[in-house]
Amino acid sequence: MKALDNLMQFKNLFLACLLLSVALSTSVSAEAAPSVEFQTNQGNFTVELYPEKAPKTVANFLQYVKDGYYENTIFHRVINHFMIQGGGFERDLSEKNTRAAVVNEAGNGLLNQTGTIAMARTADPDSATAQFFVNLFDNQFLDYTGPDPDQIGYCVFGKVTSGMDVIQKIGVTQTNTVGRYSDVPVKPVIIKSAKLLGDVAKDDSKQSDK
Repeated sequence: MKALDNLMQFKNLFLACLLLSVALSTSVSAEAAPSVEFQTNQGNFTVELYPEKAPKTVANFLQYVKDGYYENTIFHRVINHFMIQGGGFERDLSEKNTRAAVVNEAGNGLLNQTGTIAMARTADPDSATAQFFVNLFDNQFLDYTGPDPDQIGYCVFGKVTSGMDVIQKIGVTQTNTVGRYSDVPVKPVIIKSAKLLGDVAKDDSKQSDK
């Protein structure tokens, strides 16, 4: 009888440890995948970020989010069946000041597939700052194929998890050329805000307390 009691205690302890392990792994997983909600004048969409794959890129992006940098910026470059690009221009197409560029982490195994978010840059592989783009198509030619400057590609650091219909709606907006900029939406596509979902929840609770 005592042996049976000991066996039951061991079983209960094992189950408790297993449940704790699952809870901890879920917590770590949640912390490792922050999500940002974008509110635009065309609707809202949410992106999940992958800091374990692109730690410096995600940290850089989240700092811009926390600073409110993306508020009232626009998607200034839209090409149907390719991508929508934004995060660096005001409505009058004046470019915002940025922090220092971030190192290119394109060799992280993530691909420029439909719905993924990646960093925009110049011909210099390590020139990405605040601008980003969302792929409207599987753009394999943007993927990392090697360490050379013409092979390094564009760093994917997350994916749209809700609101892809909004992304597609933006993708078919009418565009024209404005000065030296091409593929500019005729009617501005405005990012009203970009916030961490946890921050959004905190804001909502503050408002409910008032």
